Amino acid sequence: MSGNSAEPPPVPQVEVVLRKSGRTKIRYHAGLLRDDGTRVTVRAAWAGTGVRDFGFVRFEPGDVFTEHYWRDRWYAVKEVRDAAGELKGWYCDVTRPAVVTDGEIVVEDLDLDLWRSADGGTVLRLDEDEFAESGLAALDPPAAVAAEAALDELERLARDGGFARLLTG
Repeated sequence: MSGNSAEPPPVPQVEVVLRKSGRTKIRYHAGLLRDDGTRVTVRAAWAGTGVRDFGFVRFEPGDVFTEHYWRDRWYAVKEVRDAAGELKGWYCDVTRPAVVTDGEIVVEDLDLDLWRSADGGTVLRLDEDEFAESGLAALDPPAAVAAEAALDELERLARDGGFARLLTG
């Protein structure tokens, strides 16, 4: 057998755990693409059940998410493609910095989100009302300030095309 016919090694699997208000919101398996000690990148199929129509985008079976988590930033950026590989856009979660342990990435969702369409024509700040109602500003003021700053940074990156620099750097 020649060296050219060998199959590539299997992609290591990790479990992504998204927590909200102290409870696990969702848990799913993903393929580990990269971990440079600061940023962890994984790829996973849409982990929801059925179709989720937000009005500005639909997540559905077959969609593939390439997800970027940082140990030192208050957000995660998820590139979303349909089953044919066509880019839908980027869905960003404001979270506490990721905690990465052997085989697991745990992030705490802080309610704020941002969407940027593939063409950059739509940038939406999402769930600011949920964030206000969460009480985080009273419970953990430094975290609330960091969360709001993270959303501002994401919006700035989304509007000036900075995701490419962020995700390739």
